[in-house]
Amino acid sequence: MRAFAGVASCVAGFVDAVGFLALGGFFVSFMSGNTTRMGVGLADRAHDGLVAIGLIGTFVLGVILGSTISRIAGRHRRTWVLLVVATLLAAAIALHTVGGRTLAFTAMALVMGAENAVFERDGDVQIGLTYMTGTLVKLGQRLAGAVAGGERWAWLPYLAQWLSLATGALSGALLYPYVGISALWLPVIVLLALSAAARRLDHP
Repeated sequence: MRAFAGVASCVAGFVDAVGFLALGGFFVSFMSGNTTRMGVGLADRAHDGLVAIGLIGTFVLGVILGSTISRIAGRHRRTWVLLVVATLLAAAIALHTVGGRTLAFTAMALVMGAENAVFERDGDVQIGLTYMTGTLVKLGQRLAGAVAGGERWAWLPYLAQWLSLATGALSGALLYPYVGISALWLPVIVLLALSAAARRLDHP
């Protein structure tokens, strides 16, 4: 399951990097960063603050969408959440291609919010896929525990999760200059593959 989560985080990093470059410095998944952009923007340039507010609100709507799908789909929640996320991301590419930039970035923020429901259980996210602050805190705590004589390798899963997001971000940043928003077709394919894998996991 950690490998599954790692691939999903890699997708999140990829999409966020493409969104960051296309939006000129705003995020479609990193809402802590957008919150800072909102504060600075409202203090200095109102338009930037409003863009950040819009992305934050859309991300929250995506979380609501993902949680609703998860609750309705029950044991098949991972499969359906991933299918919806892949569909929305494909829609974002299509919208951007025909000139609907605002709607495209809206769909991307929805995707990133909804993806967090992949590892939701009883209304709580068990593994965060699009944000790494908590993961890095746990990494540091487990390293401190290892130094103090605790479990030696308990920090490795958290490092792997962070590296997955970082690898995705690097990949998206490297590919975007050559193919633009079409780079997002790669995570669409990966999301569809993950949904197929989730379906197999749901049917032991």
